[in-house]
This record gives sequence, C-alpha cells and structure tokens, in this order.
Amino acid sequence: MSGMESFTPAEIARADEELAFTAFAAFNDQHLGVFRVTSVEGAGPWEMHPDTDELLHVLEGSVTVEVHDPDGNQLVPLRAGQLVVVPQGRWHRHVDAVDLVELFYTPGESLHTDDPAAEPKGG
Repeated sequence: MSGMESFTPAEIARADEELAFTAFAAFNDQHLGVFRVTSVEGAGPWEMHPDTDELLHVLEGSVTVEVHDPDGNQLVPLRAGQLVVVPQGRWHRHVDAVDLVELFYTPGESLHTDDPAAEPKGG
C-alpha cells in the first residue's frame, strides 16, 4: 500500500503550542487530534458534542474527566494508557491535568459553555 503514513501523537503534541488542539491524521472523513498541557489545577470549560461520542485517550500524564449529571457529576480519573468514551450529548470537561498528552477523536460538532445550564456556544 502506498500513501500510508505512520504517526507519533505524543511527539506531534510536544512540537505544538501548549493548549493547542492539533488535528493530524484523517480518519473516516474527520481527523484524530492531540492536546498537550503541562499543568492546570482546577477545571477547563465545559464542552458537549450533540451529534457524536468523543474518544479521549491519555498518552502521557494524567487528567480527570468530569461528566455533568444533574444528580451528581461523575469524575473519571485517567492516567497514561487509559481512555474514556464520552457519550453523545453529555457535558464534560478536563480537571487537574498534569503533564497531559491526550489523543482525541471528535467527529462532530463541539459546543462550549462556562455552565452546563447556560446557553452553549458553537465552535
């Protein structure tokens, strides 16, 4: 097979700016991407994907993924080698990332908000 290329996602993430979401490999008419952050205490903004699940795979470091639930939020701690699939339509965010390099696959729309009860912003 010609035209195939191999990738090293952690190296791609380290070569880019911190907090950049970098798409790098076509996959089913979308792209795989990487995200890197050295250390962030506390939580990032909430996001939700109304039309797709999202795959988050921690390649290096650690993070907790918080998934909003009106009956009590679920905290999913992840370390290198672990992944989670966030279900379609669920608000979620990253909490307490430490030396994080993450591979993600988000094939649909992304909405963002500071509060899951607030009106979302597309993007």
